[in-house]
Amino acid sequence: MDRMTAGVKATARIGARDDGRGGTSLPVLEGDGPLALRRTRGSADEARVMLVGAMSGPLGGDHFTVEAEVAEGARLRVGSAAATIALPGQAKGESRYDVRLTVADRGELHWLPEQLISAQGSELYVTTWADVAATGRLVLREEQVLGRAAEQPGRLTSRLTLCVAGRTVLDQELACGPGAPAGWDGPAVLAGHRAVGQLIVVQPKFAAEPVAARVLGDGAVVVPLAGPAVLVSAVAPDALKLRRVLDEALASLG
Repeated sequence: MDRMTAGVKATARIGARDDGRGGTSLPVLEGDGPLALRRTRGSADEARVMLVGAMSGPLGGDHFTVEAEVAEGARLRVGSAAATIALPGQAKGESRYDVRLTVADRGELHWLPEQLISAQGSELYVTTWADVAATGRLVLREEQVLGRAAEQPGRLTSRLTLCVAGRTVLDQELACGPGAPAGWDGPAVLAGHRAVGQLIVVQPKFAAEPVAARVLGDGAVVVPLAGPAVLVSAVAPDALKLRRVLDEALASLG
């Protein structure tokens, strides 16, 4: 497709299955265009996949979609080889990046990509939707950085939705950068910070042992969600500090 006129549409799909021998197989592992998938060395029962950007982007007008499905009893860990940078493009209009995650009973998914950087002049709408069965497990990390070094951010809108056992327990949206609703960088939202992140942990044990709401250091809070799920929200001055805060939060949740 001519990227200059219409942008690029690309989809990557991952399907993880219990192989019946105590491990996890990947019967579906396919990506096209700028979305390449590589299986890496995993553990005895967990498959690992890296998402590799084969082209720059998303640029203006692009639409990327990544889908991961973890079947009953399978375990999957997904990361990315580098940060994703939203850039302005010659094609007009907003770019989109959609992530769709499904975890069946007794399945486990660790979704741990690198940061998304909103470069000056870009316009990106990101959606992440996760559907976890009653006894499924999920660790999901999102990190967004507003602008590169010494650069103003682009327009970034991010929506995060979580369903557990068929019930929506989280549906939130954040808009930042030029054209976003007033106050996005004020004390009630980012308070001047350049990095923002979310960590979701879904564990069946949280149903019997709920996690208490609390503040974690400077700029992070833990909030229990309805059902066996927890949300950690954090802001930080830069990507390095944000990662440190979210890693500490994950360790504290076990």
